Amino acid sequence: MTTYHFVGIKGSGMSALAHILHDKGYAVQGSDVEKTFFTQKALEEAGILILPFNESNIQKGMTVIAGNAFGDDHEEIKRAVEMDVPVIRYHTFLGDFIQNFTSVAITGSHGKTSTTGLMAHVVSGAAPTSYLIGDGTGRGAKEAEYFVFEACEYRRHFLSYSPDYAVMTNIDFDHPDYFADVQDVVSAFQKMAMQVKKGIFACGDDEYLQGIQANVPVVFYGFGEENDFQARNTSFDEDGTTFDVFVRNEFYATFRIPGYGDHNVLNALSVIGLCHYEEIDTDIVKERLLTFSGVKRRFSEKQAGSQVLIDDYAHHPTEIRATVNAARQKYPNREIIAVFQPHTFSRTQTFLDEFADSLNKADAVYLCDIFGSARENHGKLTIEDLQSKIPGARLIKEEGTSILKEHKDSVLIFMGAGDIQKFQAAYEELA
Repeated sequence: MTTYHFVGIKGSGMSALAHILHDKGYAVQGSDVEKTFFTQKALEEAGILILPFNESNIQKGMTVIAGNAFGDDHEEIKRAVEMDVPVIRYHTFLGDFIQNFTSVAITGSHGKTSTTGLMAHVVSGAAPTSYLIGDGTGRGAKEAEYFVFEACEYRRHFLSYSPDYAVMTNIDFDHPDYFADVQDVVSAFQKMAMQVKKGIFACGDDEYLQGIQANVPVVFYGFGEENDFQARNTSFDEDGTTFDVFVRNEFYATFRIPGYGDHNVLNALSVIGLCHYEEIDTDIVKERLLTFSGVKRRFSEKQAGSQVLIDDYAHHPTEIRATVNAARQKYPNREIIAVFQPHTFSRTQTFLDEFADSLNKADAVYLCDIFGSARENHGKLTIEDLQSKIPGARLIKEEGTSILKEHKDSVLIFMGAGDIQKFQAAYEELA
């Protein structure tokens, strides 16, 4: 039996796929840089070997799965080609793998990870379900009937997939290092829609998704009356959010979720719609929605003295706004503090004004230096350019987090897609 060797195993999608194959009984190992990533602990606990990058890691009899962040000139990939060891790109491997199940692709500019986690949790209450979530979580269920997975639009990678179903949460301009403008993003989603085999569940409140065309039924969900699945009578209390669902203007059922914010209601609606289509028992859907504990780095809360600390992956103005609004719903009488680390220079430059506008929704703002990426680690922009657009915003260093103690009884939201968790960890050590 072949050994699957993952080049870049600490990447969120790669680590999730490694867990799935490991659960399925395959021999799995991988390599990566020696820096610690949030996916690493779970891989080590599963007994999956992680090696430093080295061409000697490649052996005959392996199948190499290559992460998208690494080019054909990477030492291990080059060595595999020289040895005639098969090299398969992550998204190509996944595209073939999903054909063994009733597959559900979750895509959209925002909300993919949370919706994938929720969909996997709910559907697995009705049938064995394997899943791949963008927070690095993956599970290969025995005799799985469903496969729920996150499908990323970046570099049009999701065009490697032809799923049975697709959930499209929204379309927004992001990844300005690749997409030219929002119409370029729309064209990618439109092409993806034509590859879906059974049905699409699209947020009808999104102006771009309203025009999506497909060869399969497109079912719309949202708050607007024109949607096939509509949420009405939304209310929230200290334990979560309650809402009624109407299917084509007829009352269907009342549901409750432990989360807050319109985006979480919409995520739940997409799951309710697909489960209705697949004839999954409504009571199972209700129970599973209530017991969903969330995914990593999405409004992950902990108490620190009189303060609430929230870790969130928000790295786009739309996501920041949604996260701050959710915090206000849950903690209406507390000061909301944003601690934000911009992710990539190109995104920060493109959305500079939008970042300022969304961060201004918080009561106070602290800014960390811009976090580069493997693709782009420098730029002319500095964090001071963003600071100048936010009245009262202060810069913060990892060793200077004690300043946050000024905000007694507040909610501190640490947001970003880089290593913002270091700032929260530094602060927790002071508590």
